[in-house]
Amino acid sequence: MNTSAELVIRFADLDDIPTIGYLAQQIWPVAYGAILSKEQLEYMLDMSYSPDSLTDQMTKQHHHFLIAELDEDAVGFASFSVTEDEGVHKLHKIYVLPQTQGTGVGRALLSFVTEQILEEGATTLRLNVNRHNKARDFYEKQGFQVTKEVDIEIGNGYQMNDYIMEKPLQKAED
Repeated sequence: MNTSAELVIRFADLDDIPTIGYLAQQIWPVAYGAILSKEQLEYMLDMSYSPDSLTDQMTKQHHHFLIAELDEDAVGFASFSVTEDEGVHKLHKIYVLPQTQGTGVGRALLSFVTEQILEEGATTLRLNVNRHNKARDFYEKQGFQVTKEVDIEIGNGYQMNDYIMEKPLQKAED
């Protein structure tokens, strides 16, 4: 990372929906181009990142979105929420522009999420990752372990073939 570049992570709001959608359009084809068909990629982008879908996630599903900015340019985002399982929060999304991967932005987003949910009493952070996504390596380096394999029907004849990964959390001793 350019040492003079300032990384800022902030909570996103409804005004950030176009930015999140734009980032997803830049990141997903690189992240999933070799894993998913072009049709499934487009279907899932529309399903998860259309303005209506993002509005629903923020307002009705109570997902908290974050934006990572380097020198005021948005370079990544994440979202998380509580689950029905006591003490378990879910990391729904964490994506960083390909040219920014490996610079610590993803780790910074994950740390920010962890700090937030520890304040809410979280004991576990859970996520889904495509079984063929190299991001699994990133998560394992961050302390996540595969707990389950799932195939999730998402409509249009498509499935998500994921690992569920979890990381136990504990507050740092003061």
